[in-house]
Amino acid sequence: MLAGNTVCLCGLGSVAQALVRRLRPFGVRLLGVTRDPSAGKVAAFELDGCYATRDRDEALRQTNILIPCTPLSEMTRDMIDATALAAMPKGGYLINVARGGLVNYQALFAALTSGQLAGAGLDVYWHEPIAPDDPLLALPNVIATPHIAGVTDRSYEKIADRVAANIERLRRREPPLNRVA
Repeated sequence: MLAGNTVCLCGLGSVAQALVRRLRPFGVRLLGVTRDPSAGKVAAFELDGCYATRDRDEALRQTNILIPCTPLSEMTRDMIDATALAAMPKGGYLINVARGGLVNYQALFAALTSGQLAGAGLDVYWHEPIAPDDPLLALPNVIATPHIAGVTDRSYEKIADRVAANIERLRRREPPLNRVA
C-alpha cells in the first residue's frame, strides 16, 4: 500500500535514518526537510529530494505521508501547523511517533474533520497520557497507540545501559547524563 507514495521526514536525525532504511523497500519516494540540506550527512539518507526548513511547504505539496522526526523545542513546537497541513495534497496522512507538541492540536483536528487529511497515526500526545475522552480519539480516521512505538528489546537494552552508566557516574560523584530538568 505504500508503493508510489511520497513520504516526507521533517528532521533528519537518527530516527529519520532508521525510517529511511525501513521505508525504502516499500517503493516510496522519500523527501526530507532539515535546517541544512547541503550538509554532508544528508547524502547518507539517499533521499529523492531534500528541502531547507524555510522551503518546507514546497516539500509538503508533494507529500502523501508526513512524519515529524525532530526533538521538541521552542523552535519546533507546533512546526506542523495549519499552513503545513494545508500545503499537503488533500487525503494525506500524518504519522507522529516523535513528540506531540510538534503538531498543532487544533490544526490537526481541523484537517482531520475537514477531510484535508485522510487520517493520522499517533503514538505521542500533547499531554501524556492523553485523556480517554479527548475528541481527537473519537475521530474514525485516527489510530492511537499509548506511546509504545519505541518499545523494543533493543531500546530497553540501551535504556538499561544508560541507567547503569549513570549509576557509575553518580558513584564517582559526576553528574548524570541526559538529565531532565
